[in-house]
Amino acid sequence: MNTPYKALPDHAFWRRVVAATPPDRIDPVGEAPFRIASTDAVMTAGSCFAQYIGATLKSMNFNYLVTEPPHSVLSPDLAKDFNYGTFTARYGNVYTARQLLQLIERAYSRFTPQEDVWIEADGRVVDPFRPQIQPGAFLSRREFDIDRARHFSAVRQAFESLDVLVFTLGLTEAWVSKSDGAVFTLCPGVAGGAFDPSRHVFRNFTVTEVVEDMLAFIDALKRVNERAKVVLTVSPVPLMATARPETHVLSATTYSKAVLRVAAETVSAARPNVAYFPAYEIIMSRAYFDGSYFSADRRNVVAKGVAHVMRVFADCFAGAAIADVRSSLPEQPAAPTTGLEAVELLMSVHCDEAALDPDRPAAVAT
Repeated sequence: MNTPYKALPDHAFWRRVVAATPPDRIDPVGEAPFRIASTDAVMTAGSCFAQYIGATLKSMNFNYLVTEPPHSVLSPDLAKDFNYGTFTARYGNVYTARQLLQLIERAYSRFTPQEDVWIEADGRVVDPFRPQIQPGAFLSRREFDIDRARHFSAVRQAFESLDVLVFTLGLTEAWVSKSDGAVFTLCPGVAGGAFDPSRHVFRNFTVTEVVEDMLAFIDALKRVNERAKVVLTVSPVPLMATARPETHVLSATTYSKAVLRVAAETVSAARPNVAYFPAYEIIMSRAYFDGSYFSADRRNVVAKGVAHVMRVFADCFAGAAIADVRSSLPEQPAAPTTGLEAVELLMSVHCDEAALDPDRPAAVAT
């Protein structure tokens, strides 16, 4: 019997490309709409998982764009503590599409949030949109203003000089200002500022809102850089906590990832030179086999999972067949007692969301 399924390629059938494939060789990518040349400047932004992508791109000899380097007097360790090199510029984690849109709007002075600084009781100054970017916070308003001006200059340079932006969508939940809709990286009061229900409100963005925000950002990016291409991914990392008291964090995570996955598909179909890369699917595919790409906390992705993602990424976008990229991943601190502790030592400084549950239980050895 002749049916539409008769002429479909192997990748359309679960048995042929999932059930019959070794778990670390799953490759759910079709034909990429564009390639990344060795000379193309690649910018990264997004959630904590995007940090793995950026670090691995650098080690795989992609032309990784850095527009906000540390001062020469800073040692490598101190530069890392101050979040230099974590992303292309020092914007920290950008968890939502609305944050990304507001980043470009703020950098070009088209949006100035009313609550643009938090002054702590001891006089320290915290950036509401980069609350953990500066260990110990800024010591004065002048220091804060100088740093932010330098930062926005670096952000503009990044947007105008990039060839490819890899953006990882991480969350749908956010806390925003009631007065002007400014989206904070963390709920005020967690890592600076003070929560005030008369000024701050919880938002859980819908598919429509995420799509509209991403399309608005892409259009804004194209206005300053016509050649820009965008690769969208969805972070597989679950929510650290949900602000929806009636909802289990597992259900909240499922909702968030579903929204982001649908939005990414919609956006990539709506604009030329925008591609979706299935990092989320690669990590989650391991659950179909007898194993996991998550560490003992069931949240952080282990190096083997990152290596799988980046091997497929390199083959898809650069045509580079990478047999094993684990050796090119950032070195982990010495002598961790568990795999989880190694990942946490590597990532804890830079993952803002971890501050939502500072008293989480100790890791369980695997």
